[in-house]
Amino acid sequence: MSGKRTDREWRAILTPMEFHVLRERGTERAFTGPFWDNHEPGTYRCAACQTPLFTSSTKYDSGCGWPSFTEALRSDAVTERMDRSHGMVRTEVICRHCEGHLGHVFDDGPPPNGLRYCINGAALKFEPGTPASQDSGTR
Repeated sequence: MSGKRTDREWRAILTPMEFHVLRERGTERAFTGPFWDNHEPGTYRCAACQTPLFTSSTKYDSGCGWPSFTEALRSDAVTERMDRSHGMVRTEVICRHCEGHLGHVFDDGPPPNGLRYCINGAALKFEPGTPASQDSGTR
């Protein structure tokens, strides 16, 4: 899959909420999306292209109502860009493979890196089982 799909193609692949979040840079309401309270071991993949993005081993309860992670699975899994929407300056997190909006990263997370990847559950698919390893490049 590629970020080069048309909106019509993406709408055929994604649910309305997935499309809103991933393609329109939307968000789900706190404590309503899937996975914010998931504690099972596994790998979180992009809902659009299935790229492995995060693992349960880096997921933690930040209390914000969205799945929170201390780091991405691999440094090349996501990209970041400045987001000046809604009268704020934030760092947007994007799937590097399909360019889908995932959420934002903040510098108020736990040690050792102090990051909180606050990710929309609608942007993710969960694969239960042993989490993918940091060097996993499979799709």
